[in-house]
Amino acid sequence: MTGKTKALKTHKSFEGLTRFWEHDSRVTGTKMNFSTFTPPGGKPNGCLIWLSGLTCTDENFMAKAGAQKFLAEANLMVICPDTSPRGLQLPQEHESWDFGSGAGFYVDATTPGYRDHYRMYSYIVDEVYQLVESEFSVGKVSISGHSMGGHGALTIGLREPAKFKSVSAFSPIVNPVEVPWGKKAFTGYFGSDQQKWKQHDACELLLAGKKHAEPILVDQGSEDSFLKEQLRTENFVRACERSGQKAHVHMRDGYDHSYYFVSTYIADHVRFHAERLNT
Repeated sequence: MTGKTKALKTHKSFEGLTRFWEHDSRVTGTKMNFSTFTPPGGKPNGCLIWLSGLTCTDENFMAKAGAQKFLAEANLMVICPDTSPRGLQLPQEHESWDFGSGAGFYVDATTPGYRDHYRMYSYIVDEVYQLVESEFSVGKVSISGHSMGGHGALTIGLREPAKFKSVSAFSPIVNPVEVPWGKKAFTGYFGSDQQKWKQHDACELLLAGKKHAEPILVDQGSEDSFLKEQLRTENFVRACERSGQKAHVHMRDGYDHSYYFVSTYIADHVRFHAERLNT
């Protein structure tokens, strides 16, 4: 790895390598962590960017999802960025688990203080995307995520369809402008600018004409304790129907919001992306 990117630890798994990294981000103006799995052989057919949820770091997916086996079989790599900048002391940044540290919501903030560092949309779309190309020599990229990260995957995929070959999500926050998590975060990051809010809402983007050429894959647990108040999967289904966006939305009976759920269906998502990245 070149420049100011430093490998912190490496583990061999399924003949590939799970690695954890630190680098100096030009976008956030802070050090940022990310993790990767690269399959054996060192020449992946493509890369999946995985966006994690509230309170998570770059380590959650690697430790809990059980994806490495399926990624190795499909000859794909994955890169997992952290969920926010770290090491700052901004107003209210560390006071709650659903805003600020660990809760960047994959947006470029416009409010004082946050606008200088909480630029997670640009960090993913520009800096992480370029890292995949320049440091790992992989030119085909897809995107997925869980919960807040599912929101990020959907909104980024819809806004940047030329960059991302395919889009999927587990338990995504699909309509943040209508739910408590989204209202709190967007007020903190954008203030009262409702038009800015809508640019980071999958349902609003679909209704405004944003689409992806490939079907979008979504898995949601029926026993998810956040389903009715925060996630609102049915709103996404309706928005896809109204906009003509093709989607495969699976309501999985009895499953909750946890990585026990994610690990059960992660193979389906890896195969879904592999079909599109390997062509």
